[in-house]
Amino acid sequence: MSDKKRILVINPNASTRVTQVIDRELNAIRKQTSFTIDVCDHPSAPPGIARQQDADMVAPLVQQTIRRERASAYVVACFSDPGLTGAREEAKGSLVLGCGESAILHALTVGDQFGIISLSDLSTLRQRRMVRMMGLTSRYAGSAAISATAEEATSPLLIEKMVDAGRALASGGANVILMGCAGMAHFRSSLEDRLGMPVIDPTSSAVAMALGLCTLRESRLNESDP
Repeated sequence: MSDKKRILVINPNASTRVTQVIDRELNAIRKQTSFTIDVCDHPSAPPGIARQQDADMVAPLVQQTIRRERASAYVVACFSDPGLTGAREEAKGSLVLGCGESAILHALTVGDQFGIISLSDLSTLRQRRMVRMMGLTSRYAGSAAISATAEEATSPLLIEKMVDAGRALASGGANVILMGCAGMAHFRSSLEDRLGMPVIDPTSSAVAMALGLCTLRESRLNESDP
């Protein structure tokens, strides 16, 4: 497939349920762009990125996908952004965005303090590390875990846990909420209504950023045309 006007969203785990949630929630963006937005996963990967060693294990799979699949931009659809730095080396001029990094940067434009709904306490540790490495601890209100797996996060039955976590973060000073798993995407609208504050789906945020950056790059190329 040609890489012209294509965004490839890479779910680095093996869960088809997570992939389906991601794919479905991107339909609204697809209606607004001429870019093709594809979503893929990895059958040989773990069903979720629960531990740091899971993130380390799937990093080469992300990079293999970028070598194999041509696209204008790639989005790593896991909040831990596994393999992001190495993937940028593989991309050979294409954009590579991580949904965790992108969502945090998006949050800075929306609110003063952001909080993250995480899957587990282990996820919270990785999120704290990411925020610290980005130098943004002063804008971070914390993470609240819902004690679920990536696949469980695709169930609408978790909405009350999501709301409780969001309210806990709001009471700690957050005025914008990030969902810390790509499989949570389907909660965004309901959660925003229940909490009364902006809620960011990390994958949609990263895809929107990729589209904007691709458009900017294309406009600069057109400027150089005679």
